[in-house]
Amino acid sequence: MPRKFVKMQGTGNDYIFFDCRREEFPEPSRYAKQLSDRRFGIGGDGIVLLLPSARADVRMRMFNADGSEGKMCGNAVRCIGRLLNAESGRSRFSVETLAGVKEVSVGDGITVNMGKADFSPQALPTLLKETLEVPLCGYTVTCVSMGNPHCVVFADPASFDLQTAALRLGESGMFPEGVNVEVAQVSGEEIRMRVFERGSGETLSCGTGACAVAAAAEAVGRVAHGAEHTMRLPGGRLQTKTTAEGILLTGEAEAVFTGAINL
Repeated sequence: MPRKFVKMQGTGNDYIFFDCRREEFPEPSRYAKQLSDRRFGIGGDGIVLLLPSARADVRMRMFNADGSEGKMCGNAVRCIGRLLNAESGRSRFSVETLAGVKEVSVGDGITVNMGKADFSPQALPTLLKETLEVPLCGYTVTCVSMGNPHCVVFADPASFDLQTAALRLGESGMFPEGVNVEVAQVSGEEIRMRVFERGSGETLSCGTGACAVAAAAEAVGRVAHGAEHTMRLPGGRLQTKTTAEGILLTGEAEAVFTGAINL
């Protein structure tokens, strides 16, 4: 029986969304690998399931292109905000994730409170004893959790060999659950960056990665704490702002197309 889906993207970070609030979705890990294939499937950085929640308006499960489940995805949460806004006309929503309940508002862009950055080794987790400007695998890294683990290198994104760095850092043995790797550089009023996501490879954008870079840049004194930062990624621009309640992530999200597929 055909299963309806909607393909959505937030600054080029694209996912296949299935509404599972009334019917179950079989074997999400297997189908994430199959459907994410850009030549033999629908194509995307993974799949996202919308599920019932006792704690929020909806619960999200996100599976990367390799079938692994992610705890959090800022761009996917923003896409859900767009979906729920179109469905109900409301402008504020709560989304339950494996990294906690996230509050989303729809206005000039879609904003999600991503929660506070956590630099403690146990939060990532990492076997490193320190997380700020640590030498590792030939790089100087700053590690931070945004609900999932990130390792930030400050260098020129245009010339940096991100794939090699991601493989070296991911295979270093210092990150038991793997790690997302970002390269970033403060450039005038913007922070230019690229990201290599565990489970998906290099992507055009990453919401948690943008927040991780902003938090890392503030922590090591490259930008002012609490200012609004424009994050320029290959897929477009995102805005971040650190508040007492958490990092606010703002950007656009849109439906690309809808369809149905036999599972």
